[in-house]
Amino acid sequence: MAEPLHLHLISDSTGETLDMLAKAALAQFEGAAIESHLWPLVRSRQGLERIMADVADKPGIVLFTLASPDIRTALEERCRLLGLKAVSPLDPVLSSLGDTLGRQAKARPGRQHTMDEAYFDRVDAIHYTIAHDDGLLSEEWEEADIVLAGVSRSSKTPTSIYLANRGYKTANIPLVMESPPPDSLFRLKNPLVVGLTTAPKRLIEIRRNRLLTLNERERTSYIDEERVSEELKYARRLFADNGWPVIDVTRRSIEETAAAVIRILQQRRDDSRQGELIAPGPA
Repeated sequence: MAEPLHLHLISDSTGETLDMLAKAALAQFEGAAIESHLWPLVRSRQGLERIMADVADKPGIVLFTLASPDIRTALEERCRLLGLKAVSPLDPVLSSLGDTLGRQAKARPGRQHTMDEAYFDRVDAIHYTIAHDDGLLSEEWEEADIVLAGVSRSSKTPTSIYLANRGYKTANIPLVMESPPPDSLFRLKNPLVVGLTTAPKRLIEIRRNRLLTLNERERTSYIDEERVSEELKYARRLFADNGWPVIDVTRRSIEETAAAVIRILQQRRDDSRQGELIAPGPA
């Protein structure tokens, strides 16, 4: 078996940003044998020296985010001597921003993880979203930014959690033909209500896999093709009757679905602000 390509991710912070960048890039090389190594909190020459032995032992490509010019120079020199490529993926972005803003970036490790107001807003959104999963506490939905509605296994919960991590308070409700949603869902003013739908065959596949994980092997209406189609038709009628935007999640990842929801919410907020700007004043 061929030796995998080693990808070393060296960061002076948690390495979360670098890890996400690497995963996004690696997704374009499906099937490639790549082994990633994350080296976080590298903030001294001594710390760098400790990991370079492992880097030398498993040579490959080095991606780094290092605020200290001294440590960065040391890393680049070591990589040059080892014949390794060393890439700082944020450099082009920082350079372009600096040129446009006419100022230099502040060299502070982990600056994006500072516990500012946005951080606590995100924590609050996560707590809210977990407490309002699967139709819970419907009397508090007016406090939400977003409410997701859809039949069982239409990716409501994972999408809600992803949105919460982006700072959006998100509730979700499963739509069941025999049990209509609470009236409060149809009276909401503040939250954006979004309907999630999917293709029947894809939904049946997901539900079947769910049953297998629960060791349920008997055929039930939960995966009956005619029943599933009726469920989806019921949900789509509900979405249409209430004028809610609809997102088909059949071929979308959770991240793509969340991005689509955020776009709709942003457009709604932009339209609302525009309406306020052009509203006539008092006579």
